[in-house]
Parts: sequence; C-alpha cells; structure tokens
Amino acid sequence: MRHDEQTVFITGAGQGIGEAAAKRFANEGAFVVVTDVNDETGEATAADINDETPGEATFTSLDVTNREGFEAAIDTTAEEYGLDVVVNNAGVGHPPSNVEDTDQSTFDFVFDVNVRGVWNGCHAALPHLKEQGSGNIVNIGSLASYYGLPKQSVYSLTKGAVLNFTRAVAAEAGRSGVRCNAVCPAFTNTELGNHFFETRDDPEKAKKLMLQRYPLGRLGEPEEIADAISFLASDEASYITGEGLRVDGGFSTS
Repeated sequence: MRHDEQTVFITGAGQGIGEAAAKRFANEGAFVVVTDVNDETGEATAADINDETPGEATFTSLDVTNREGFEAAIDTTAEEYGLDVVVNNAGVGHPPSNVEDTDQSTFDFVFDVNVRGVWNGCHAALPHLKEQGSGNIVNIGSLASYYGLPKQSVYSLTKGAVLNFTRAVAAEAGRSGVRCNAVCPAFTNTELGNHFFETRDDPEKAKKLMLQRYPLGRLGEPEEIADAISFLASDEASYITGEGLRVDGGFSTS
C-alpha cells in the first residue's frame, strides 16, 4: 500500500478535507495522528479509521495557533510513532466583506489559523524530518493562493502566503531530503465551501453562477482533494517539491 507503515500527522482532521485525507492515508496503510480543535469530530474521525480501514489512528486535541501545543504534539508523535508526513490542513474563512469594512478581529483570527497554523506546523516538524533525512509536508492552499477573490481579502492574503511559504520551505529543506508541496482546491463540497454560498443573498443562484465557471460543472468532493494530498506525500511524487497543485475541476482554464 502507498503509505504502509508510515505515520501521518493531520490538522483539522475532524471534518471536510482533513477527515477525507485522514481516511485516505489510513486506507493506504498509514498510522494517522488525527488532530482538531473540536474533540468530538476529531475523535469520531479516529474511531472511523480504527473501525473501517486497514490503518490505525489516534486523536490529539490541537489548536494550531498555539505554537507550544503544536510542538508538543509533533514531538510526542515523533517519539512514540515516528513522523513521515505532516498535512497542515486546518483553515478558516470569513464572511464576505470589503477590505475597508473588515474588522481587526476577523483579520487576526483568519491570519492566525491559516498562516500562523501552517508556520507552526512546519516549524515543529522540520527539525524531526531534517534529522532523519526524509519526510513530506503538504500544506493546504486554495485557488485563492492564485486569485484575489473579491470580498475575501483576508482569506486570499492568507492562502497566497501559504503557497509562497510552501515554496520557501521546499527550497530550504530539499537538500535534507524533505519535500514540501501545497494542494490548492477550488470550492469543495465541505462545510467551509458551502458556507461561502450560504452567506449570499440567494445561495442557490450564487452556486449556479459559480458552477458555470467550472468545465466539469460541479464542486469537488473532499475525497478528490484527499487523493491529491496522498499523491504528493507519496513516493510517486518523489521529484515534486515546491508545487502548488490546483485541484479545481478546470476552473483555472476558464
């Protein structure tokens, strides 16, 4: 199996893309450290993995904005299970807002989770991965890593930062045997993705208009994003690093 006997650490794995990725890795034989700020959903993901897949999982409660907590979780994982793959998936959005109307608390919250959380994950994991001379980091970006989305200025800022940071880590860590890539999904059929439409005056109309821009005519499913994450973390992608892989149903071509 693709990830047999590997240990994979995933943030925000209680739902959505993170949950799908955790189950994808476990189905490929990995031991998955499921982390989430929501204990209930995180524990449910770990239980599903242990009940339904060839792999195994444990759950660790984690707020990715807490640097000391992140370091402790990574250190414990590396010491007890080893560490092969880190997926910095945890992320948040924000209600539509013009730049000048966006309040400081919104900026601080989105920046802390989307940027500081990814920084914390790489900062904690890289010493272990470099020391052993191998490992993979996959950060979750977005189409907003490439496009400035109107009324989504903070989200666009943070996801652009994730992609460029991914490239910096790849350039720095490659000679130590560590690869770092980003997966950049389009709108996906998750709670976060659907929230974007629900905040519109006419959610159904907004979704219909959006789907007209997708050559495949539909939103992506979390499992499809998880497939891309698993691929980039595997030996099949052994000569790929610093890449931002757009998984977008052809949106970028329109």
